[in-house]
Amino acid sequence: MAMTLSEKILSRAANGNDVRPGEFLEIEPDLGLANDITAPIAIQEFEKIGVSPRFPERIWLVPDHFTPNKDIPTAHQVKMMRDFSRKYQGIRFFEQAEVGVEHALLPELGAILPGMVMIGADSHTCTAGALGAFATGMGSTDLAGFFLTGKAWIRVPQSIRVKFTGAFRPWVTGKDLILTLIGEIGVSGATYRALEFCGPAIDSLSVEARLTMANMAVEAGAKNGIFAADWKVEEFLKAKTHRAWERMAADPDAQYERELAIDISGLEPVVAAPFTPQNVCPASEKRDVTVDQVVIGSCTNGRIEDLRAAAQLLRGRRVARGIRCIVIPATPKVYRQALREGLFDIFLDAGAVISTPTCGPCLGGYMGILAEGERCVSTTNRNFIGRMGHRTSEVYLASPATAAASAIAGRIASPAEFDSCPPDPADVRKGKKTCD
Repeated sequence: MAMTLSEKILSRAANGNDVRPGEFLEIEPDLGLANDITAPIAIQEFEKIGVSPRFPERIWLVPDHFTPNKDIPTAHQVKMMRDFSRKYQGIRFFEQAEVGVEHALLPELGAILPGMVMIGADSHTCTAGALGAFATGMGSTDLAGFFLTGKAWIRVPQSIRVKFTGAFRPWVTGKDLILTLIGEIGVSGATYRALEFCGPAIDSLSVEARLTMANMAVEAGAKNGIFAADWKVEEFLKAKTHRAWERMAADPDAQYERELAIDISGLEPVVAAPFTPQNVCPASEKRDVTVDQVVIGSCTNGRIEDLRAAAQLLRGRRVARGIRCIVIPATPKVYRQALREGLFDIFLDAGAVISTPTCGPCLGGYMGILAEGERCVSTTNRNFIGRMGHRTSEVYLASPATAAASAIAGRIASPAEFDSCPPDPADVRKGKKTCD
């Protein structure tokens, strides 16, 4: 029977049996992930039973949301994870100097291979689909069941095929592509569906850009987002792992619930306005929206490629007076690489501050909470009411380049405004150009 890519991977996890959309399966995931919010709940439920984990080596615990611990309760949550990992040999737990944002850290470590099934007690587990894996979020009690049995149940999703064609205009990124898709189909347009991305425009994207797109599949309601692994994924993994894997792709005659075609030729950098990721429009249409803060980082856009894009805009320029700009490398490796490449000097000279790797402000945790009525341009993935702080605050989602341009301007700005030479920030904020 012809199958989509997600169906093929789930078929393998179900011992090679044919699978159909809507069918319930009991599978053995290759990896289960949890963080410092979701792991303590799973641990508490699991330990009520009083047995050992079925596959401790498949358990990855990454305390990334509130680390370095912001208070006593969060310190206690991380201690629970630490104690649990010490109790059962084989569990992967990441201490402070090792820890990064989970959905950036695991791909970086070569933990995810094409064809794997990964579950995680975090909705953005779908990020790993960029590497050709079936990766999806589940609840903490589902993860406790995985600890116990090594298994999980899943309903096979229908698949939606999204083909991106056309040539990229300057400053258009994977973030702009996924926001454009969400703007077209809405936040419930792919509910419990597998979003399968393909097309010439996708082929030209880096693996890091694909990770950004897969990360936000859930913002369209998707069960997972997935890309077929190609030579770029092969090169990405070659430096990270020696484990064997094979390429998988959808069958040519696979049946999709829906097929979409998006031509990006006329696309320009976009933003998603409050209070939903589907509220998408060109950044150039929001030039009158002033901001108080800019955040560059997160599991969506905290990788080295993202920091380089932001630094390209900020080099030789200053963050507008009165604007807070926070840069958060997603992992220690990204932190070190940015430091070696001189990106930190660019950020600091521009007036930005640099954080240790953390989810921090993305979920309204810390390191950038918004006060009443404040407005932020952020490279994160959600902009719901109160997401980053006070209920009256606002978050605009954007790419790192658009975020950096907005930091310079003190208002929402397109990166194209700064293609020529470093202007005076005061003039930029008023919409003036100081050079051609």
